Amino acid sequence: MSVTSDTRAPLRSLDRFFIGGEWVKPSSDATIDVIEPATEELFFRIAEAKEPDISRAVEAARKAFDAGPWPRMTHAQRAEFLRTIAAGVGERADDASQIWPRESGVLHKVARAGMNGIPRVYEFYAGLAETYPFEERAQPTGGGAFGLIVREPVGVVGAIIPWNAPMSLIAYKIAPALLAGCTVVLKASPEAPGAAYLMAEVAESVGLPAGVLNVVTADREVSELLVRDPRVDKIAFTGSTAAGRRIASICGERIARFTLELGGKSAAVILDDIDVAEAAATLSSAECFLTGQVCSSLTRIVVSRKRHDALVDALAATFSQVRVGDPFDTATQMGPLAMQRQRDRVEGYIAKGIAEGAVLATGGGRPEHLERGWFVEPTVFGNVDNSSTIAREEIFGPVLSVIAADDEEDAINVANDTIYGLNASVFTNDLDRARAVARQLRSGTVGHNAFRTDFGVAFGGFKQSGIGREGGREGLLPYLETKTVILNEVPTEYES
Repeated sequence: MSVTSDTRAPLRSLDRFFIGGEWVKPSSDATIDVIEPATEELFFRIAEAKEPDISRAVEAARKAFDAGPWPRMTHAQRAEFLRTIAAGVGERADDASQIWPRESGVLHKVARAGMNGIPRVYEFYAGLAETYPFEERAQPTGGGAFGLIVREPVGVVGAIIPWNAPMSLIAYKIAPALLAGCTVVLKASPEAPGAAYLMAEVAESVGLPAGVLNVVTADREVSELLVRDPRVDKIAFTGSTAAGRRIASICGERIARFTLELGGKSAAVILDDIDVAEAAATLSSAECFLTGQVCSSLTRIVVSRKRHDALVDALAATFSQVRVGDPFDTATQMGPLAMQRQRDRVEGYIAKGIAEGAVLATGGGRPEHLERGWFVEPTVFGNVDNSSTIAREEIFGPVLSVIAADDEEDAINVANDTIYGLNASVFTNDLDRARAVARQLRSGTVGHNAFRTDFGVAFGGFKQSGIGREGGREGLLPYLETKTVILNEVPTEYES
C-alpha cells in the first residue's frame, strides 16, 4: 500500500534566507536543486548562500547576542519559547515526514514515527531551566568571602547539519543552544535543506526574537566561511570525519569552541552463547534504517571463527529478504540511498571488497525490479580481513562485513582496532559478560543485543568519531562557558 506524497515541498520562501527574523533576498541568483532519491526527479529548488549571505546571517546572530534581549532573558523565559517551538514542530510533523523521505530516502512510516519524538527534545531542554545549576555557590580558596560558579552562554553558534536526519540533529543543537542563551546560524545541507526551512518557519510563527535563529543553505566551500568567521564563538557540526578534521583545524587557529559528531565503523561483538539467527535478524533490521546511512550503524560484525559461516549464512538469508522500494509504500523495508554520488560510493566499496578477497554472500548490485532511483541491494560480506578497505572505512550504506576472531579477547581487540569509536554492541545472554565486554570497548555508546543510541542520555564518540556529546544534560554543556565570581562580601540572599 502506498501513502500519498505531495508533489512539492510544504514550505514557502525557498528563494530566500531567514536572517534577522525576516525572509531576505539572497545576494545572487544561485540556486540548488534538491532531487528526490526514489524517482531522480526535482523535488524543489532553493536559494544558495554565498559569502555576503553568510556574513549577513552571522552579523544578525552577533547583534542579537550582543545587544538583543535573548541572552538577557531568564532561563525560564527562554524555556517558554522552547515549549512553543515544541508545539510548532508537532504541528508540522506531517510536513516534516513528507520532506525527509523525499530528500534522504528514509521510509515515510519511519519519518512519521520519528517526528513524534522531536518536540520532546525541546521540552526536555525547557525542563532543564528549572533543574540545571546555571549558578552555584563555591567556597573561595585564594581570598574573598563568597564565590560563585556561573554558567553563561558561549555566544554565537554556527550549527552545521548533514542530510541524513536533519530534524533530529537540528533539535539536539538548537534546543540546548537556545536554552543556554546563545544565538544560532543554522547552515543546512544542500541535499536536504527542507528541515532547516521548516524550523525557520516555526521560529517565525512563535515570535522568536530577531536574529536568534538564522537559516541559510550553502555548499562546503561557502560553509567554511562560517567556521572561519571570528564573530562565531562556537561550531556544532555533524558529518564526516574528514570534514570534522578540517573544522577542528580552523577552529584551532582562532581558539573557537567546537563539538564534532563524526563518522563511525561500529562493531557488533557476537559472543558464542547468542542464537545466530536472532542476532542476524536484529542486525539486518537495524541496517535497513535510512539504508545504512547512519554514522552509528553496526557494520563490522565480529564473531568467533567456528560460528563465522553460520552467521554469514543467517545474515545473507535475512538481508536478502528485505523489501527494497518506494519509501511511501508501507510494505517497503528499505528505501534508496540519498543521492547518486552516495550510490556510486557504496558500489565502489562493494567492488573493493570483492577485489580485496572478501566473500560476497548476498547483494552487491541494484534491485532488478526498480528502474529509477538510487537503490542498492542489502549486501553482506564474509571472510573480511579487519585491515581491508571495507573494514576500515565508513561506507555509509547497507553493507555488512563479517570478521572472524579467535576468541572473546581477540574479538574485543578487533572491535577496537579502528580509528573510530562511535557505537558498538555486545550480543550475549549473559548480562555480566555483556557489561564486562562493554567496559572494554572504546566506544561512545555500547548496546546489548541490539543497535542502540540514546540522545536522551548522551551521544558522541571516542577517537576520531568526534569531540563532545549531544543529547541529555551532557548536550547542554558545550553551549555554556564557566565563569568564576569572587566577592568580598556574602550577598544578602545567601545570608542564612
